[in-house]
Amino acid sequence: MTTQEVTILLVEDDDVHAMEIKRAFKRQRIGNHVVRACDGLQALEIFAYEGVDTPIIILLDLQMPRMNGLEFLEAIRQNPKYASSIVFVLTTSKADEDLVSSYKHNIAGYFLKDSAGDEFLNIVNLLDCYSKVAHFPSI
Repeated sequence: MTTQEVTILLVEDDDVHAMEIKRAFKRQRIGNHVVRACDGLQALEIFAYEGVDTPIIILLDLQMPRMNGLEFLEAIRQNPKYASSIVFVLTTSKADEDLVSSYKHNIAGYFLKDSAGDEFLNIVNLLDCYSKVAHFPSI
């Protein structure tokens, strides 16, 4: 069985956070293709009109304009084509209701962006390992 390169869909409205995430991937020599959407609506538009190479892992911020992360999760979980998407939440929200709501939408993990240094690199390494060893459905 051959392993397919996993595309990362980064749904993040903050340019600085998006740049930090991409830099962390480069620093760890993770070469996955990263596609960025600035909010949930743009991510849905990318799915609908541009397409994203599969398999895919979605890194999702929760607090965004136009369509926040929880609204995006609701939308993709109701769409049979994207319902099984693998989603990791990467957010600044420490609110219990966001954590609980995210897991109710079958996310694979919930991580805080304010994790600094080695802790954040551990998150990046976890995503890299996950993308290399997990078997993914085709969307």
